[in-house]
Amino acid sequence: MKTEYWGMIPYGEAWKRQTELFDSLVMAREKGLPYENRLIFCQHPHVYTLGRHGKETNMLLTPEQLERIHAELFHIDRGGDITYHGPGQLVCYPILNLEDLHLGLKSYLDVLEEAVIRVCASYGILAGRVAGATGVWLDAGTPKERKICAMGVRSSHFITMHGLALNVNTDLEYFRYIHPCGFIDKGVTSIRQELGHGIPVEEVERRLDIILRDLLLNR
Repeated sequence: MKTEYWGMIPYGEAWKRQTELFDSLVMAREKGLPYENRLIFCQHPHVYTLGRHGKETNMLLTPEQLERIHAELFHIDRGGDITYHGPGQLVCYPILNLEDLHLGLKSYLDVLEEAVIRVCASYGILAGRVAGATGVWLDAGTPKERKICAMGVRSSHFITMHGLALNVNTDLEYFRYIHPCGFIDKGVTSIRQELGHGIPVEEVERRLDIILRDLLLNR
């Protein structure tokens, strides 16, 4: 399994590169050719992405207002609703053949969530799951319930793309302009918000890489 670090990359470019790698893996598997499973880590300039079943009304800004806050909006082919990506947020795009890892889609999502839960725990942050909602949450089941990591994937013939977005030093103000993941009554948070100080995104990136790789390969 290969790890790639793309750094700060515009969303459109990352989506194009992901799609090319996804298509290449699908073709290689179908033809019995060698291929590599990949974990890709990056950050994006300000951008909103709306999943294929998302509601347009969960974006609260007009195109003119989006331009004023220097953000873009992409309609994309993952599951889930609307979310935000921006500087200080760690994004991970696993491009994997789940059959190699003996995983179904639900168990794969469980692995992604567990990896983030363990990263949060390494910083003393108690995180967990919310029934019926993907992603990773704090204070689940309480009035203070808030999301620290959003997830949305595409899986076709057991090949995955898209993935997760963990708020590290994210400017949470940008979430005010949407109903994150379609929720109107839940908050968002970040590692910085919870600790009261920032953490290098590269440090979190390394931890997530190690933990996710271990969960995928050593189950």
